[in-house]
Amino acid sequence: MIKKEKYMFELPMKVRDYEVDVEGIVNNANYLHYMEHTRHEFCAAVGMSFRQMHSKGIDPVLYRAEIDYRTPLGLGEEFTSCLNIERQGARFIFYQDIYNSAGRLVVKAKISVVATCGGRPTRGDELALFFKDYI
Repeated sequence: MIKKEKYMFELPMKVRDYEVDVEGIVNNANYLHYMEHTRHEFCAAVGMSFRQMHSKGIDPVLYRAEIDYRTPLGLGEEFTSCLNIERQGARFIFYQDIYNSAGRLVVKAKISVVATCGGRPTRGDELALFFKDYI
């Protein structure tokens, strides 16, 4: 699939040598790291880094990750990690896709995040304030 969707946020990246396995392709767990890094950069871009949220007692926590792996990335390959976000009750749903430099879909994911405040689960209203222009 060639990139057609519009995204709220896009982050270009490159595969590093320690992220590939013996087959020379990105180990599946690294895609979770790419997507987490993209979410963190998105938060910083909208005005509140993870560190700043934590200092206010607000911590987004991964609730569920659904990932479809379509085609692998290899050593040194450039790619773009993209996201959209919506709110479903107390959950924030990140639709995250990764495309290779040719525009082919590499990974399609649905990542659910909930918020805690002071270590206790919340309805997410504190976190929603940061994302108000996007949800």
